[in-house]
Amino acid sequence: MLQRLMVEEEGQTLVEYGLLVALIALVVISILTVLGRKVRDVYVRVNTGLKSTT
Repeated sequence: MLQRLMVEEEGQTLVEYGLLVALIALVVISILTVLGRKVRDVYVRVNTGLKSTT
């Protein structure tokens, strides 16, 4: 039984996939945070420009 546990890599593969998913999630969250701020700034500038022209 102990030899089978040493040879099988299913648990290790599952952990690796879990770590990859967590890393991808962190990257996506950070990108959305940065892009969200930039998009908000664009909308604020457009809104300010529209208010000043009317």
